[in-house]
Amino acid sequence: MTDPIRVGVVGCGLIAQVMHLNYVNELADEFELAAVCDISEQVAVACAKRFGASTVHMRWQELLEQPLDAVLVLTSGDHARVAIAAAQSGKHVFVEKPMALSSEHGMRMLDAAETADVRLMVGMMKRYDPAYERLVALLPEWRSELRLARVTTLESPLAPYVAHYPLVTPSDVPAEVLEELRRSDEEAIDLAGADAETRFCYRWILLDSLVHEFNALRGVLGEPSEIVSADLSRACIGVHLRFGDTECHLSWVDLPGIARYKQEFAFYAPEQRLTLELPSPFLRSAPSRLVVEGGETGIAHSWDREEVVSYDEAFKRELREFADCVRTGREPRTSGADGVADLRLCEAVARANRSLEPVLVSDSAEVAR
Repeated sequence: MTDPIRVGVVGCGLIAQVMHLNYVNELADEFELAAVCDISEQVAVACAKRFGASTVHMRWQELLEQPLDAVLVLTSGDHARVAIAAAQSGKHVFVEKPMALSSEHGMRMLDAAETADVRLMVGMMKRYDPAYERLVALLPEWRSELRLARVTTLESPLAPYVAHYPLVTPSDVPAEVLEELRRSDEEAIDLAGADAETRFCYRWILLDSLVHEFNALRGVLGEPSEIVSADLSRACIGVHLRFGDTECHLSWVDLPGIARYKQEFAFYAPEQRLTLELPSPFLRSAPSRLVVEGGETGIAHSWDREEVVSYDEAFKRELREFADCVRTGREPRTSGADGVADLRLCEAVARANRSLEPVLVSDSAEVAR
């Protein structure tokens, strides 16, 4: 395939308008925006006009009838129905996180893509951040000495980070349509016996936010061997994991009064430390910062350096990855199997919270097949 990949976009909400549609346009050598679809006609028409889509749809089934090479599924909620139908129609599929709302639905998506021999990629943009890639390159040098990994996310109000973008918000979606989508999403969650608080935290924090942190950790350390403990609440989440001999402590805290998002991934060994600081994911081309520290055991001598690796946008880089996978047939770094492993881990964390006992985590390769 040498011509631009003809793509249709299903879901023209916040992340589509801020990131994906802009970068589909910028990557004109790679993509042609052939169609957009949204349940809001107001939003779909406005996005088609702004970003130059050829056709507009309010039903994703109609979009899939178009002569497309690939579909970007950017809706909120469960992506399984759209992704499976797209794969069955012979189209390559990119889905925003979370891949689905349950690992069972994720497996159905994976099976559909494999049967149709199309690529299925999950949008985990942190894995394509240049500073994250630099971290991945540095860590193996002293992985065997790694004692502790620490992840801290301080969540903050979204509005200040997107107020400067020309966003179109819907005002024409009937309440009954929204209620049907809410009910469908709730039915897709596979957490038998879970209490309401656990279900809420699973859906709106683990899947909506922390799935990024889990995926980034897995990309560096491999698969966790055990969830030692999990404490879920709407204001604060703490998860203690083990990656073999390496302990990992993860904290997520909601700070609704402070418009100052902060996220850190830190890795500690006796003679070296790596800290990755990521900005709000809604700021285009804001660079992440990597701090490398070192020293000699038992003496005062130590050093540190700060690296800004690139200003290239992670969302743009992941779309380049998708285009290359479509053209070459290779599996993406954040594949469907990788997405299923994330969903299984989120489900295991919810089980650990409910049972108040450690949960062993199966190897993702066995999980995915």
